[in-house]
Amino acid sequence: MLRVEMLSTGEEVLHGQIVDSNAAWLASYLFGEGLPMTSRETVGDSLEELVSVIKERSQIADVLIVNGGLGPTSDDLSALAAATACGVSLVEDANWIRTMEDFFAERGRPMAESNRKQAQIPEGAEVLDNPVGTACGFSIILNRCQIFFTPGVPSEFKVMVEQQIVPRLHKKFPSLEAPLCLRLTTFGRGESDLATDLDAMVLPDGVTMGYRSSSPIIELKVTGPRSQEVAMRKVFERVREVAGESTIFEGFGSLPDRLAERLLAQNLHLAISESFTGGLLNWRLQSAGVPLADGELLPRSDDASPEKSLEHLLARAQTLADTSGTQLALAVGALSGDQLSLALHTPSGTYGLTIRYSATRHGLALRQETIAMVGMDMLRRYLNGWEPVADYPWLERIAKA
Repeated sequence: MLRVEMLSTGEEVLHGQIVDSNAAWLASYLFGEGLPMTSRETVGDSLEELVSVIKERSQIADVLIVNGGLGPTSDDLSALAAATACGVSLVEDANWIRTMEDFFAERGRPMAESNRKQAQIPEGAEVLDNPVGTACGFSIILNRCQIFFTPGVPSEFKVMVEQQIVPRLHKKFPSLEAPLCLRLTTFGRGESDLATDLDAMVLPDGVTMGYRSSSPIIELKVTGPRSQEVAMRKVFERVREVAGESTIFEGFGSLPDRLAERLLAQNLHLAISESFTGGLLNWRLQSAGVPLADGELLPRSDDASPEKSLEHLLARAQTLADTSGTQLALAVGALSGDQLSLALHTPSGTYGLTIRYSATRHGLALRQETIAMVGMDMLRRYLNGWEPVADYPWLERIAKA
């Protein structure tokens, strides 16, 4: 099995001051190209640490992609670290100097002297083109490993991976093919609850069952070689059975995306009234292209009793549908103590529930996200022809209408 690794560099990445979006993108992209990443590591702007890690990984990995540290400033150390690890000198690439000069000339600006640093690469390295920036990448062979050095700017990094690195790897390893990954996303059941049934399954050789919990949703994945596709699809049928009505979609995408598809296909429009979710529901649905006809945002506090809150919310959903002329209206109430109500008006009736949200360890953002998902799930269930009000084991249902 080919061992492909990534090394992210920079103090801001190491200390969490920026999110390493390049690593997430690379892992997904390489997986689809049949080059799944084996591991990744992060190191700060320390020449000693960089040299040490490069030497260490060159003894273990077949391919190492180093990201960041190719800029013009003193803390950009990747080229020097590569040269030091290989025991060679840095040399200035005259062709890349001309490329940078043309880059700046096209923009009517002189090239700063500091940019010359970006043309310095280890002696004997192969230059990797960067059509959208000033930092060239480069590739070296050290011990058993081919190492690619790339800029940290996401737009430059992605182009270099797509146009320079992956084509070289496919040429060098032509027999590799992308693994098959069958996935579905659930809402409403806990990871341990799902695992109780799924972990008991006997899986074919080379096939794994994976869980990705990103509260409040859980993704289930069956991954393996394409030669096992028939057996994997049988396993996936069992995954579907276990997930049951908690499956909100299969494959890629999001619940708002799927709701948009369903509503547009049925020429249905939706109106939204929000209190506790603070506009999050409207934003999620609008961003996905859900056909929204009307909406309102109300204060988040509510001193009414839970019973009166639910009655009030049922009436609000129906009134909103009537005044906006929509077939569907979804209303999220305010938080009263630890209780909150939701209501969904449909052509077949108005449905509602009051739940107790007592997980004090959850911050406001996660609570809002969870309640927005409950509202969207009510709509999903209605569109599926199911009872809109479901039971969620981790949310105590106080009332139902």
